[in-house]
Amino acid sequence: MKENLFEMGANFEEGWASDNKEKADQKTSTEIKAPDKHQLHFAKEKRRGKVVTVIKPFFLPKSDLQKLVKTLKKKLGTGGTVKENTLEFQGDIPQQVRKHLESMDYKFKH
Repeated sequence: MKENLFEMGANFEEGWASDNKEKADQKTSTEIKAPDKHQLHFAKEKRRGKVVTVIKPFFLPKSDLQKLVKTLKKKLGTGGTVKENTLEFQGDIPQQVRKHLESMDYKFKH
């Protein structure tokens, strides 16, 4: 792999670091909450001309989020994924997602 031209001969041992080598740790809450303690909200994004429904923030372990997205994908008949503390589903389907999540005792901001 080629060395970055801007770092050739640079000495990073004295507390200096290259900006593109390390990502700063984001401060995210890792607190686990029960479904009825969540205050979820929807966002709609366009990606490559298609609509994606985003639901966030979830305060669950990664394994529980994976199970939740798998269950919802089957019920909704659409694709979806987990990214950090959010669920993303293909299509403009906030009402259907809301109905299924409310049946699982999740709460939403009004």
